[in-house]
Amino acid sequence: MSKPIVAIVGRPNVGKSTLFNRLAGERIAIVEDTPGVTRDRIYAEAEWLNHKFTLIDTGGIEPNAEDIILKQMRRQAEIAIETSDVIIFLVDVKQGLTDSDHEVANMLRKSQKPVVLVVNKVDNMVKDNMDIYEFYNLGLGDPIPISAAQPLGLGDMLDEVVKYFDKTEETNYEDEVIKVAIIGKPNVGKSSLINKILGEERVIVSDIPGTTRDAIDTPVTIGEDKFVFIDTAGIRRKNKVKEDIEKYSIVRTVAAIERADVSVLLIDAEEGITEQDTKIAGIAHERGKASIIVVNKWDKIEKDDKTMNKYLKDIEFKLSYMPYAPKLFISALTGQRVHKLFEMIKIVSQNHSLRISTGLLNEVLYEAMAMNQPPSDKGKRLKIYYMTQVGIKPPSFVLFVNDRELMHFSYKRYIENQLREAFGFKGTPLHFIVREKRGKE
Repeated sequence: MSKPIVAIVGRPNVGKSTLFNRLAGERIAIVEDTPGVTRDRIYAEAEWLNHKFTLIDTGGIEPNAEDIILKQMRRQAEIAIETSDVIIFLVDVKQGLTDSDHEVANMLRKSQKPVVLVVNKVDNMVKDNMDIYEFYNLGLGDPIPISAAQPLGLGDMLDEVVKYFDKTEETNYEDEVIKVAIIGKPNVGKSSLINKILGEERVIVSDIPGTTRDAIDTPVTIGEDKFVFIDTAGIRRKNKVKEDIEKYSIVRTVAAIERADVSVLLIDAEEGITEQDTKIAGIAHERGKASIIVVNKWDKIEKDDKTMNKYLKDIEFKLSYMPYAPKLFISALTGQRVHKLFEMIKIVSQNHSLRISTGLLNEVLYEAMAMNQPPSDKGKRLKIYYMTQVGIKPPSFVLFVNDRELMHFSYKRYIENQLREAFGFKGTPLHFIVREKRGKE
């Protein structure tokens, strides 16, 4: 099941970014005491009581604003509301209830999404508590007092948020169905690829970047294999954005990746791999998804015997953090090599769910340590006692050691390479947790 999406919305300067940073555990959004500072939506992973979720910070909503930036912020927040499963509606006890708060409340009621009404800047729970009662007038249930800056009351707020997670609707597919997110910049051929797979024009194809607005699920059965292809609104570099909708499509892409088992990153052969491609790939990598890198429009490239190798080297250099991802060169227009994509998806999906017995794992581990001794520091040598697999999607392993500080990233990478050599794991990232044997993680 994909992680729920929680959006923080409200007027400018009510403390949304401060709350976001507090919940995300780091200063990600820019926080200044000026309305409208949070211009771009930022997202992060958060967790409460074993509930993991994706958190979205939004620019403030000024419902009737004429200013172009405030209009963009309003549209941004609207898309966050459309995409989210639960909404935190933040208001400010210091400024009190405003007409804009009522306007935002009306927007949220129309969305029919679960809303948790939160009153921020309640720095003194006794002194300020009486001031929260006016927010009952919004008709969104009991206001929860918090101070994002202090912090105070965040636990009560999060308890209320996670109550809605089991109630959020999600399309449930059978276990054997492989869910595939087609990701990439606009106009790289995502919809054309799905149309070629389907053999019919079911997804809008256009040369206008951003034609695909929402993630669209397309079930496909090939022989005995069942797939669901999720087409997403493409992501563009910020300085090339011409439409507000495109600017905020990244959260939809994050949501699609969360729902998917496999991410297919489509790259435009004519443009080559760009910085934006590396950022999109990074989203799938960070979330531990199986991935395939597909270079589209290969029919439009003038080729010699060195062209493909040059492309492969460029991809390997720019996507050095995901060498496990297989590469495929296709043409969605002509259908060149598209049939190979299905077999590749099946392979990486199987590897994403692969389990290895503890006995086999430790045979590979002990042989690896015999070939390349663990590192030492100031006379103390790393000892790895044993390893066990604790999860799949992605395959996750715990290494029990004498001292975590001695586990250098290069030796962890060496162990990963040995596992890949022994068991394959093509197309999937591997996750390692290092624990000291006496129980201290």
